[in-house]
Amino acid sequence: MNPNSTPMKIKILLTFICFTFFFSNFTLLAQQKKPKLVVGIVIDQMRYDYLTRYAKRYGSDGFHRILNDGFSLENAHYNYIPTYTAVGHTSIYAGTTPSEHGIISNNWYDKFLKKSIYCVDDANYKTVGNDALNGQKSPKRLYTSSITDQLHLAQNMRGKMIGIAIKDRSAILPVGHTANAAYWYDGNNQNTWITSTFYMDKLPNWVVDFNRNNNANQYLNTTWNTLYDINTYTNSTTDNNVFEGKLKGQEAPTFPKNLKELRAKNGNYSLLKTVPAGNTYTVDFAKAAIIGENLGKSEDTDFLAVSFSATDYIGHKYGVAAVETEDTYLRLDKDLADFFNFLDQQIGKDNYTLFLTADHAAVHVPAYLQSLKIPAHYLSTKELKKFLNKTTQKYFNNSGLIENVSNYQIFLNKEKIDSLGLDRNIVAQKLADEVVYFDKIYKAVTARTLQTTNFTTGILNSLQNGYNQKLSGDVLMIPNPATLNGGRTGTSHGSGYSYDTHVPIIFYGNGIKKGKSTKKYNITDIAPTIANLLKIEAPNGTNGIVIDEVLKKENE
Repeated sequence: MNPNSTPMKIKILLTFICFTFFFSNFTLLAQQKKPKLVVGIVIDQMRYDYLTRYAKRYGSDGFHRILNDGFSLENAHYNYIPTYTAVGHTSIYAGTTPSEHGIISNNWYDKFLKKSIYCVDDANYKTVGNDALNGQKSPKRLYTSSITDQLHLAQNMRGKMIGIAIKDRSAILPVGHTANAAYWYDGNNQNTWITSTFYMDKLPNWVVDFNRNNNANQYLNTTWNTLYDINTYTNSTTDNNVFEGKLKGQEAPTFPKNLKELRAKNGNYSLLKTVPAGNTYTVDFAKAAIIGENLGKSEDTDFLAVSFSATDYIGHKYGVAAVETEDTYLRLDKDLADFFNFLDQQIGKDNYTLFLTADHAAVHVPAYLQSLKIPAHYLSTKELKKFLNKTTQKYFNNSGLIENVSNYQIFLNKEKIDSLGLDRNIVAQKLADEVVYFDKIYKAVTARTLQTTNFTTGILNSLQNGYNQKLSGDVLMIPNPATLNGGRTGTSHGSGYSYDTHVPIIFYGNGIKKGKSTKKYNITDIAPTIANLLKIEAPNGTNGIVIDEVLKKENE
C-alpha cells in the first residue's frame, strides 16, 4: 500500500495514538508505583536548629542529601504537652496526640493501680534473647493503631513491620500492635539485641548471628575524640565548662574520653548509649535487619522504623551547646550517609520512601541561660509538694487530699475528699488557683476546665491535646519557660515551649517532591501523609492532616 495513501496515513496515526496512550499510561503506572520499603527515622532529642547550626560542617550525602532532594518542613512542631520520648514516637506513627492514643508520658501515675507505671512494661510476656527481665514489654497501653498497623491491614497482613532502637519504647510504640518484630538493646553485661514473646518465641537466625558477632567491643574499646580538630568546634561552648555533666571516672567533661577505661564505671555495654557509636551500632543492626528479613524484596510494602537514641543520652548529659553534641551530629551525618547509600544499593533509589524527624527537642541548659541573663529556672518537686499540701491544709483543714504529684500533674485522693464531704471540683479549682503563686509555676488548669473549654491556640491548647480524661490528673500545671527539675548540668525536655516542640520533618524518596515549606505543620501530620502516599487508611485515631505539598501528583 502506498504510504502516502489516506488509509495508510490513518493507520499510522492510530498506531501513534495507541503507542502514545500506552506509553503515557505506562509512565503514569511507574509514577504511581508504591515504595517497596518505607523507612521512618526518629532522632531522639534533635532540635530543628541542629540542621542549620551545623549545616556548613555536614557532608553532601547525609542531612544535605535529603534536604536537597527531598521536602523539608521548616516550621514543624509538637502540638501537645508533654514532649517526652514515648509520647513523641507514638504521636508520629499514630497521627494523633495523647488525648487519643493514651501514651501520656514515659512513666506516669496510674490512678487505678495506685502506682507509677512505665509505658511499655508488660509482665505477661518474657524476654527473648537473654535471661534478663528487660524484654517484658508490649504496646498494650497504646489505645489506637499506628501507620504500620494500617499498612498490615491494607495488605491483608502481608509485608513486614519492624521497629529498631536502643530504647525499648522507641522500638515498640512506632510499630504498633501487629508488628512482626521490635528489637532493642540490652546493655550492662548482656550486650544483646532482644525482643519480647509478644512478638516471637525465639530470635531469628540473623539476630542470633548479629549478637554473636556484634561490634560493641570494637566501639567501646577505644577513645572518643572529636572527629575534627577541637578548635574548629566554634558552634559550641568551650570543652570544659560548669554546664556539662561528665562520665563517671572523669575529672572533667573533656575530650578525649577513654571509653575502654571508663566503661566499667558507666554500665559496661550501656556506655554505648551515651556515645556517638551507639548510633553507628544502630545502623549496623538496621542493615542486618533489612538483609535478614529481605525487606523491600516482595510484592508488598515493608516498613522499618529506626530510632537513634544516643543523641538523647548525650544531650541530657552535656546540653544543647556542648562540643559533645556537635561532634555527635557530625558523626550521625556520616552514619546517615552510610545508611542512605546502603538503601540505594539494597532496595534501589526509586524503591523506598523515607521520613526523618525527632521525638522532641530540648532547652539550653538553664544555668547557662542564667549566666547570659536569660530567664531560666530550676524547680524542686519536693518543695512543690510541700506547697500543695500546705494549700489543702489552709483551705480544707487537711493535708492528705493529694494522692500523687508527677509530670506536672496533681492526682487527688478522691476517697479522702469524699469521706470529708468535700467537692472534688472545688478542691481541684482551689489548687489550680493557688499553685500559680508557687515561684516556678506559670499556669494551671483543672481537668474539668479541659473537659468543658476548647482552647484553640497557644500553650493551653497543647496542654489540652496532651490531656487524656481516662489517664491524666485532676490539675495540670505549666512551669515557667526554661524550667527543669534536677541538677544544673545537661538538659532535658517535656514542655510545650518552642525549644521543645520545634523539630525537623523531612520527606524523601518515592512519591516525594523536592522543596521546602515554612507553613506550620504538626507532628501528627506525618502518619496521614504517609497513609495518603500508600493509598491506605490512616491510623484510627488520626487527627492530623495530609501534607499535600510534599507529595508528587500523578502528572508530575
